[in-house]
Formats: sequence, C-alpha cells, structure tokens
Amino acid sequence: MRSGKAKFKQLRHFATLAILPALLLGCASVPRPGATGQSRPPMSASVPDARTEGLVKKAQSALDRGDMQAAQADYARAAMRSGNPDIAARATGLALALHDSDAAEKALARWKALGADPEDVLRARARIALDQGRTDQARALLMKLTAGGGKPAWQAFGKIILNARDAAQAGQLLQQVATPARLPDDVLAWLAMSEIGQKLGRYAYAQQIADTAAERFRDGRAYAWAGSLEAQRGNDKAAQAMYARAVKVLPDNIDLRMAYAGLVAKQGHLAEAGRILARGRQDERTFAARTAFAARNKDMKSLGSIYESLTRAPGSVRKKSYYLLGQLAALLDKPQAAVDWLAKVPPRAEHGVDAGIRRAVLLQQLGHPGQAHGVLQNMRTVFADQPQIAYRLDRVDAELYMQAGDYARAATAYTRAMAGNADSGELLYGRGLAYAEDGKTAAAVADLRAVLRLEPDNINAVNALGYTLADAGRNLSEARKLLERAHKAKPDDPAITDSWGWLQFRLGHLARAEKALRWSWKQRKDSEVGAHLAQVLLVQGKRSEARRIYREALKLAPHNRHLLALRAKFGP
Repeated sequence: MRSGKAKFKQLRHFATLAILPALLLGCASVPRPGATGQSRPPMSASVPDARTEGLVKKAQSALDRGDMQAAQADYARAAMRSGNPDIAARATGLALALHDSDAAEKALARWKALGADPEDVLRARARIALDQGRTDQARALLMKLTAGGGKPAWQAFGKIILNARDAAQAGQLLQQVATPARLPDDVLAWLAMSEIGQKLGRYAYAQQIADTAAERFRDGRAYAWAGSLEAQRGNDKAAQAMYARAVKVLPDNIDLRMAYAGLVAKQGHLAEAGRILARGRQDERTFAARTAFAARNKDMKSLGSIYESLTRAPGSVRKKSYYLLGQLAALLDKPQAAVDWLAKVPPRAEHGVDAGIRRAVLLQQLGHPGQAHGVLQNMRTVFADQPQIAYRLDRVDAELYMQAGDYARAATAYTRAMAGNADSGELLYGRGLAYAEDGKTAAAVADLRAVLRLEPDNINAVNALGYTLADAGRNLSEARKLLERAHKAKPDDPAITDSWGWLQFRLGHLARAEKALRWSWKQRKDSEVGAHLAQVLLVQGKRSEARRIYREALKLAPHNRHLLALRAKFGP
C-alpha cells in the first residue's frame, strides 16, 4: 500500500475532484501559519512573541530540508505558546503524517481549544484511532464522517484509508464503510473506492463496486474500469464485454480502444482488433497497433489501407509516425518511399538509429551503396559519444560491404567496430571471413583461431577455420579434424556439409566430394555451394551438368569469387 506521504489526488478516479482539505493532504500542502483565515475566530488570541516566531521559522527550515520530525516538534512547541490555530493545525498534520499518535493527540487538543472546525477534528481523530489500532472506534468515526454523503467527506475517507499503516485493517474498514448502500450518487466516488480496494488487495470488493457502478451509472468510465479489473484477474471474456460497452459510450477514447483491441488480439482475433482501432479518432498509437495486428495476420490489403490513411493523417500524427511509414512502405515493396520517410526521422529520436540503419540497407538494395555507407558514416558522427551505437553502425557498415563483395572495406569496418570491443568473437569472426574472401588467408586464420580461444565451442568458427584451411590447401590434416568435429555437431547443416565436400575435393576424393556437395546444393541453393559442385563435376568430365549448375549459381550471386574463378572455363 501507499506510504504515509502518498497523495490521495494521485488516484485516477478522484483526479478531477476538488483538492482535499489541507490537513489531510499532508504537510506539503498545509498553508504556512497566517496564510489563510479560519472559519471561526480562535477561542483565544495572543500577539506572537519573538520566541514563537523563531520556532515557526525553525520548523519551516526543517521542513525545507525534509526533516519532518524536527519540524513537528518545533510547530508543537510554537502551538502551545501561540493562539494561532494555523500553527496548531500544522503541528497536528505533521504528527499525523508521521503516524505519531501521542504527538497528534496533544496537537489536536491544542487546535481544538483554538477553534478547529469539528469536521477537521473528526478526521484527525479517525486517523489517530487507526494508528492506535482501535478499529471499532475508527469505524464509528468514519461512519460519522461519511454520513452526509458529500464529495469532500468521501475524499477525506479515502485519504484516511490510504494513509493507514495496516493494509488489512484499512481494507476491512473500506468494505464496512464504503458499501453500495452508503456511497454517494457520484460515479467517480464509486470508482475511487473500487480503485482503493484494488490497491489494498481487496479484489472481489473492487470488482463488485466497479460492476455495480457500471450498471447503476451506465458510464463509459465505469465500464472501462470494470473491464480493466476483469482483465487483471484474467477474465478476458468478461473484460471484453465491459470494454465493448465502454467503447460505445466513449468511441474516441484511444486508451480504451487500445486496451479493448489488445484483449481481442490476445484471443487471436487480429482482424477484429484492427477494426476496433480503426473506428474513432486516430493517433500514432492506433496506427502502430493496427500495423502490428495486420502484419501478424499477414494482411497486406489492410497494411496498404493503413499506409494510405497514415499518409493523409494530420501533420502532427504523421510527424510522430515517420518511422512507421518507412516500415509500412518497405513491407509494401515501396523501397524508395521507405527511404524518403525514414530520412525524416531525426537520428536521436526514439527510433532514429533503427531508421538510419534500415534506410542504409534499403539504399544498398536500390543500388546506391555510396549513399548507404554515407548514411551510416553521418550517423556515426552523431553518435560518436555513444560507443555501443557507434559499434552497431560499424557492424552494419561491414555487413553491407560484405554483401557487396567489397571485402577489404568490410575488414576495415570490422576493425573500426573492434576499437572498443577487441574481444568480440562476433567481430573477429566477421573480419576473419572478410580476410578469407579477400585472399588474406593468414589474417583470416589468425582471427578465426582467436574466436576459438574466446569461444571454444563455437561450431561456426570451427567450420570457418576448417574451410579456410581447406580452401587455401593449408594444414589439410588439421582442416579434416576441424570439419569432422563440425560435421558431427551439425550433420544436417548445408554450409558445414559444403565445407566437408570441399575438403574432400582438396584431398582428391572426388566421389565423396560430389555426394556431399550435391546434398548441400539440394538443401540450399547457395552460390558458393553451386560453384564448388560445378568445379567438382567439371573435373570429373561432367561438363554439361557443371555448366548448368554454374549458370544457376551465377544468377544467385554474380560477384562470387568462386564463380568468377570458373568464368574462364565456362565463359561469361
């Protein structure tokens, strides 16, 4: 439950009601002595002396530095010397906030003698009774406090219950005092009591009050709150029924529609969830959720409709949705439009980094590698002060160079990414592959060995090192041991089987090589596997089949170095 310093106004269902009486809001909102008048004149008055003024200043100074105990003690001493009821009220409020019932009783007695309002006295007495564990007396006082049924009384009651130190005692009193028969004709009061019950762990009570309020007031807020409680308890169907009624009353409440759609989607009804969100006022959240539901449902028609609607949305909504527009355009195979939308996302915005990376990838796909790397370079300058983001950008930069077959620049980008990540197995592995493809076998082997020192069980690195040695015709006995290990660990991996087949070719075992490479090619049409198989078939005199496979592989990756090495034998 809340601490004694919690503010009752934080409850959502009393947020629009009047501020609580100063005493019950706690010391932070109690006026300084002399700041407000009293509803009745004090029973006695005296001219404040220097000693009293000094105590008040000392107390306020203690409050300013957060020392409530010292402040209460000084206000209590000042109250005994002064005829000003404000000072006594301050002393009482501080004692109550500290749950110091002895000090509160003394301060309250002084305040009462100086003309405290009876309602304030009643509230203070109820809080003291709660602190002292006198439940029956507290209940009688709270029943009296709320007998009139007005908003201020129920606000005060709620504040007292939330400030109680014993949650079980507070929950018991809540259920005994705040019954359906006694609550006022005000939906917010009902919902506030339900929320207090939920906070105190009285879930059945909270649901009962919420359901009764929904039926009594037919108010959208009541339906929504009752639905949220059902959802918290896992009663999704009951929650959906309440949300459906709430949405009819409050069709433009986006938070409500989001909650309702989320429950419907949870049941697997993604299209219906999207329709719920499509009705009524739209903002960046509804567009994002609708996109997520349609994407999960693989509903390209709805994605197209969402995209068109979002492009016509008000400027404020579009501005917050540039990243989403870019994602939608990419999904809808509009790469240039996606690039244009993503360019509008500021680098340091919430999705700025992702937008920049996605834009770079799309630019490369559109045939603009220079622009792609330029985007990443500019972003790296922006995020030079954030090593983890810079590392991510360098890694993407390297991967784009690898895809384009520019292995020297890829190795440079990997090296740059390693500036603050020298022991990154992932970066060493990537750079090792780049070195290998660039023909720098010694550097490649060094990096791959470093990976295995860091990650001895990294089978991909075991395979890569074995293949690199086999491809270069070096240390074939070590290559065989490495690839036997990799093949045993992942016998159904086409890449590893390709490495094994290529090793067999280097060892002169052509039949074994052909068998392994045919299997890999059947499992995955990869340009490098195709190049290996074509070469093995060519050496065996199966030129026609070799040419056919070569041409198939060439369509997959025209710049693959293994295929380029065969060009002279097969022609362009």
